[in-house]
Amino acid sequence: MNKLHQLYTYILRLASHAKASYYLFILSFTESSFFPIPPDVMLAPMCLAKPSKAWKFAFITTIGSVLGGVLGYIIGKFSFDYIEPFIQKMGYMMAYQNSVHWFNEWGFWAILIAGFSPIPYKVFTIAAGALNMAFLPFIIGSALGRGARFYLVALLVKLFGEKIDYILKKYMDRIGWGIVIIIALLFHFK
Repeated sequence: MNKLHQLYTYILRLASHAKASYYLFILSFTESSFFPIPPDVMLAPMCLAKPSKAWKFAFITTIGSVLGGVLGYIIGKFSFDYIEPFIQKMGYMMAYQNSVHWFNEWGFWAILIAGFSPIPYKVFTIAAGALNMAFLPFIIGSALGRGARFYLVALLVKLFGEKIDYILKKYMDRIGWGIVIIIALLFHFK
């Protein structure tokens, strides 16, 4: 985990770089298909440093994430047998199996909910391709789910500043699961 921590620290440093918007896009793109660090860790500090550009940063993150999701979808559709051992090695197999269950249970809504889920989004994009999810609903669900998540991060940082930055870093998984539970309950009692 030391290498992952070093990578995380490096990404935080990139948040203050002159070309940070480009790095944010690249991080968002790669995280949706294969990279382990979520873009929130770069988005929040960038919104904190430049609150007037928070919506722009959320937009960049959303577009990068959706386009990266397309790559994940393609990987799942055409290369799943090849990458399955890698998914197991990285410890994502249970998350992958959960995502398959979500797709079987909720279909389109699984990709939308996945935007908030602490389960790595790349797992859902790869599963969507492997399960041959219809492409247009995949794009729409990705844009809505990921967009809602990143715009929520930008809004919270704009409203609460540094206080929310600490809370997001410490409790992002719990917040994500809370939102997933609320959405699931809404579907259940609908």
